[in-house]
Parts: sequence; C-alpha cells; structure tokens
Amino acid sequence: MIDPMSFKSEILFTIVLLAIIIVLNSLSKRAIRRFGKISSIDMNSRKIIFYLSNLMYYLLAFIGISLIWGVNLKDFSVFLSSILAILGVGFVAQWSILSNLTASVILFFNHPLRLGDRIRVMDKDFDWTGKVEDISGFYLFMRTDDGKRITIPANLVIQKGIEILKDEDKEIETSNNE
Repeated sequence: MIDPMSFKSEILFTIVLLAIIIVLNSLSKRAIRRFGKISSIDMNSRKIIFYLSNLMYYLLAFIGISLIWGVNLKDFSVFLSSILAILGVGFVAQWSILSNLTASVILFFNHPLRLGDRIRVMDKDFDWTGKVEDISGFYLFMRTDDGKRITIPANLVIQKGIEILKDEDKEIETSNNE
C-alpha cells in the first residue's frame, strides 16, 4: 500500500498550482469582461474568448501537474510534440476554418473596427458598404446601406481591407450619386 504522506510535497505543489490557476483564470475573466464592454464586443463573442482562455489555463494546469508528479520531461515533450503534430495536420486539412478563426481574433483585438461602425470592405467586384452588426468566431455580419444583411468570412475582410466611414461619408456618397 502506498503511503499518501510520501507524496506530501507533490500534493502541496499541486494545490498551490491549482489555486494560482483559479486566481489567474478569475482575473482574466474580469479583464475580458471589462475589455469586452469597453470595446463593444457582444456577449457571444466574449464567450468564445472565455472558452479559449479556459482552454489555455486547463492546458497549463495539465502540464504543471504532470511535471510536479514526476512525468519525465523528455517523454512528456515527445508526447506533446506528437499531439501538436496531429493537431497541425488536422488544422492544415481545415485551413479555411483556422484562417477564419484567426482573422476573427485579429478583428476582435487588433483592429479599430467596432460593432455599429459604418465600413466599406475594399473589393473591386462588390460594394460592401454598411453597418457592422456582429463579429462572430468566423464571420462578420453587416447590414448594407440598401438594407441587405450580408455575412462575410472574417479572413476575406482581413484580406480585402476595411475603410471605416464616418456619417458624413454617407451624405457625400448620396449627394454624388444624385
């Protein structure tokens, strides 16, 4: 029979690691909520960000606990690289899904585009000018100036480029068309 007292330090380190992970997860959720409200990101989009941050913390906890309990670092790195290789092949097979997801994250965090903005997606074949209604994990939803609701893949929005319009631009376009 194994004596639990022989693993006293491992148990203590595991409890400390889990407490740190829980505190960090709680702090990051507050930061995401605050950033989402300031940046006008709707609740559904924030949920995606919550899920991704939870996944990151669970992964860190799994790695930390594995190392605390004495998993051989060399064996662990081989296991981890094998998993990452399998995921890499799967993502390459699904490049458009990964591309749209990455573009959505870029639109969430690194682009001045916000919900409610009037934009023009720079495309020579189509006039995509209108108001941004939502940005999901894969698509940008907008209502065009003529009232149509269109869905554009996020990677296409990033590739084509975006011009953020002011309200005066709509008045100038209307007067030029008359």
